[in-house]
Amino acid sequence: MTLNIDLDDLEFEDAIELKQRHISVEQMRTFEGYMAEIFEALGMNSHTPGTEDTPKRFLKAMLDATEGYDGDPNLIKVFPSEHPNGSKSHLSQVIEGPIHFFSLCEHHAFPFFGQAYVGYIANEHILGLSKLTRLVRVFAKRFSVQERITQQIASSLEAILQPQGVAVYLEANHLCMAMRGVRESSAITRTTAWRGEYEVSAELRSEFFATTNLRP
Repeated sequence: MTLNIDLDDLEFEDAIELKQRHISVEQMRTFEGYMAEIFEALGMNSHTPGTEDTPKRFLKAMLDATEGYDGDPNLIKVFPSEHPNGSKSHLSQVIEGPIHFFSLCEHHAFPFFGQAYVGYIANEHILGLSKLTRLVRVFAKRFSVQERITQQIASSLEAILQPQGVAVYLEANHLCMAMRGVRESSAITRTTAWRGEYEVSAELRSEFFATTNLRP
């Protein structure tokens, strides 16, 4: 089933709209040349068997790490709830996690990585469970910050399902803090987003944390 959704919701439109990036062979060769110069300036000998293709491999890895910009049209597919608007579905949570993700900090282009837990209280529609993983990764695989990803997941899930409530919890390690600056490798950053019933009910939030074995 496909919903008619108001695409004025920018987060949701940004998640599903296909924006395939077209980089020509000529452009890739130019970029590889730039990267070879940068790596050499940093101290790498780019003329060894192990490093001569490093610029090309690096660019391909970056394209893969940022494929979230391409969007995912599969996110718009939903299914009817088992008990739409009925008492049996009232405040019954659907929770998925841990969903492992990797992202790139937009400040330093260093990776951060961790796991997400996503929950919602269905109204008239539900998602296939794989779609929650897709939703996390379509926003994570970009240059971003953890706080934004958390809110984008929540806003898009609201737009897709119009549920009674949405809960999103992310925890991640940031290499921009572990490898530079304060060089703190053990710190974990945690972010949450609560929408609808979760925002007003401490009991639902506690149930979410208990179900996922997370600490509030």
